[in-house]
Amino acid sequence: MGTLYLVRHGQASFGAADYDQLSDLGQRQSVRLGEYLRARHGDGLRLNAVLTGTLRRQRQTWDGIAAGAGLDTARTEWPGLNEYDSHAVIAAIHPEPLPKPDTPERYRQHFRLLREGLQAWMDGRIQPVGMPSYADFLAGVVGALDHVRGLHGGDGQVLIVSSGGPIATAVGHVLGAPTIASIELNLRIRNTAITEFLFNPKRHQLLTYNTLPHLNGPEYEDWVTYA
Repeated sequence: MGTLYLVRHGQASFGAADYDQLSDLGQRQSVRLGEYLRARHGDGLRLNAVLTGTLRRQRQTWDGIAAGAGLDTARTEWPGLNEYDSHAVIAAIHPEPLPKPDTPERYRQHFRLLREGLQAWMDGRIQPVGMPSYADFLAGVVGALDHVRGLHGGDGQVLIVSSGGPIATAVGHVLGAPTIASIELNLRIRNTAITEFLFNPKRHQLLTYNTLPHLNGPEYEDWVTYA
């Protein structure tokens, strides 16, 4: 069996004008994950392939992992691993501008609307501006999984750095879960969390979900983030 590691990007810049870049903490989370993988696997850490989306925060996360692990594996960009546009999703059901989510109330409102918008998008009741249909979004994620199985057969180690939406969609697809489950999985994925699949040429199997072994210990208590 092969092993596929799906990693969510490090902490980005939630609430800032440009969300799509890692914060200083996000950079440290990424390097720390690379250090952990090297310590865990030693010379057995030999990634056959690395896939990311085209988003900056995904590419930066791989750069940090590679630096921490001492890896120089070539990275392949796979646009189907890009995240959905949360602002477009919310705007499709709530056209009025929202205030910056800088209080607990506004933060809860943001994610309540995001849940509602995601379900409407997945059901085909809305089409957020500038986004693919949910069927096409799902096809992009499934295409990445098929690519891993087809290219690497039933052996090797592959790393995907993506975002909460595609990773939750991949897990939901493999488990045959309803879309509401994918939404809840999505909103609980932590930054730089690892999800592991075993794979052979025919299928993937979920092994672990949303784990942070590299941030165990009191010294990393403040490193656990969700945005």
